Amino acid sequence: MKNKDLVPFTKAEEKLIEKVIEKRIQAEKKFPIVITLAATFGFVSVLYGFEKMIDSVDLFVNHPSILLGIGLITLGITGSLYKKLN
Repeated sequence: MKNKDLVPFTKAEEKLIEKVIEKRIQAEKKFPIVITLAATFGFVSVLYGFEKMIDSVDLFVNHPSILLGIGLITLGITGSLYKKLN
């Protein structure tokens, strides 16, 4: 399906989306610390899991400079792609 073929939301779908957004905003206002801690836990879990995956590759464990180089190249590529998108 191409973007040109998008079907607009029905009134019922729009009401449902508005209610979900309202509930999410209410939850964020009532429990800001819980939301922040949950987001932080998720982010840290992803980083820790990624670290463990990298630790299982002997090449990166024995030669961390290769990992640093790959990281810098990745940052350079994503940075140039970001500039092109803007």
